[in-house]
Amino acid sequence: MMKRTALLALILPLSLTLQAKEGMWLPTVLASIEDDMQAMGLQLTAEDIYSVNQGSLKDAIVLFGGGCTAEVISKEGLILTNHHCGFGAI
Repeated sequence: MMKRTALLALILPLSLTLQAKEGMWLPTVLASIEDDMQAMGLQLTAEDIYSVNQGSLKDAIVLFGGGCTAEVISKEGLILTNHHCGFGAI
């Protein structure tokens, strides 16, 4: 019991300082986290990812296969998606 208490006393402070910067972000908050994203290596701006008035990454995301998402990655229409989404079209 003493070992468990000591282990908990060591792990608890570490777990309070950890932050997972993951998840789904709303397009409206991208500008507020742009500095953090670029500090982690992102080379796009918030406007490159989501812009209401001009072309951006949001325009390359499509609905594919009745519920799957896909990305258009070329001018010729090359699409990336999960295997189970596009297998029937091959």
